Amino acid sequence: MPDNPGRPTVAEVSLAALRHNCRRVRALVAPSVAVLAVVKADAYGHGAVPAARAFLEAGAWGLGVSSVAEGVELRRAGLDAPVVVLGGTFDGEEADVVANRLAVAIWDAERARALAALGRVSVHIKIDTGMTRLGLDVGDVAEFGKFVSGLAGVDLVGVFSHFASADAVDTAEARAQAARFAQAVEALAGAGIRPPLVHLANSAGVLAAPAAHFTMVRPGIMLYGYPPAPHLAERAAVVPAMRVTTAITQTRRVPAGRAVSYGGTFVTTRPGTIGTLPVGYADGYHRLASNRAAVTVRGRRAPVAGRVCMDHTMIDLTDVPDARVGDRVALFGDGVGADELAGWCETISYEMLTAVGRRVPRRYVEEFAHA
Repeated sequence: MPDNPGRPTVAEVSLAALRHNCRRVRALVAPSVAVLAVVKADAYGHGAVPAARAFLEAGAWGLGVSSVAEGVELRRAGLDAPVVVLGGTFDGEEADVVANRLAVAIWDAERARALAALGRVSVHIKIDTGMTRLGLDVGDVAEFGKFVSGLAGVDLVGVFSHFASADAVDTAEARAQAARFAQAVEALAGAGIRPPLVHLANSAGVLAAPAAHFTMVRPGIMLYGYPPAPHLAERAAVVPAMRVTTAITQTRRVPAGRAVSYGGTFVTTRPGTIGTLPVGYADGYHRLASNRAAVTVRGRRAPVAGRVCMDHTMIDLTDVPDARVGDRVALFGDGVGADELAGWCETISYEMLTAVGRRVPRRYVEEFAHA
C-alpha cells in the first residue's frame, strides 16, 4: 500500500457513502420529520466529526450522542447543529452542557434541578416503554413533565423512548411499546405540555414502522451502511461506509502437519502457504475470528488460520497461490461484510464497526478505490 507509509492496517471511510445513507433516511420519512443522526461511539467507529459533517450536508437536522464528552467534541470541532445527549448527564457535567449548548435526556428530578441551577438548558424527557434501561415509567411522565416545565431556565423540547429490539419493530411487543409511548405523549398533552421533538424510531423504525416516526427519527446503524436486520436490507438500500484493510507482511511455505499460531489450534492438512497480517485483537479484529473468519486477497477468500493474536493474524493462502508480500488484504468491506464477520464472531455488525481500534488510522475518501 504505497500511499500509506508505515504500518499498512487502515480503516477507510467513504464520505459519499455516509451522505448517501443519510439521504436514504431522509427519503424514507416525511419532509416534516427531523433526522437526528446518531454519531455516538465515535460515529460507530467511523469518526464522529467527519461523519457528523457528512450527515449534516446530507440533510440531518441534528446529531445524537451518548455522553456529554461526545457532544463537547462536536462543538470543539466547530459544529453548530443541535446536539442531543441521549444518555443523560452525570454530576459535574452541568457547566459543559450549558457552555456547549447541548440538549440532554432527563428522567430524574435531582438532575433537572442541577442543570437548571447553571443556566438555560434544553431537555428531552426519556420514557421507559419496555427496555428497562433508562427513563420514567409511563404513568409518571405527566407529573414529571409539569415539574420540569416549571423549572426556570429549562426548556422542555423533546420526549423520547427506545425500542427494546434494534432489528424487529414489527412485533407485538414493539407495537405495544409504540402504543405506550403514544399514551405518554398524550398524557403530556393533557397536562398542556407539547414538546416539538417526539422520537422513538431507530433504523428499524425508519424502515418498518412509519407510525413510529412521530416528529423525529434517530437512525444509527443504517447511516453506516448496514440494515438492522437481513429482511430490511432491500428497503434500506444503504452502502457500507467503512472498509478495513491491511497488507501481507510475510508468506511462508509450510508442510502438512504444521501448527499455526498460539496453542496450535490450526494444523495444516496439506503443503501450502501461510501469510501473516499486521492486525490483531488489539486493533478490534475479534479473537473469535480465529479459525472461523475469512479475508479477501486478490479477489479471493483466504481463511484465518489459527488464533488471532494481539498484533498479528495468520491466513491460509494455499488457494491464493499468486499472493505476495505487500498484497492488500480486506478484513471487511471488500468481499466480506461487517455483518458476515460479526456472524463468525457471534456478535453484531455494530460491535465489529465500533471495535476498530484507535491505533487503526481512519482515512477519509469520497469513494472507495477499486482493489
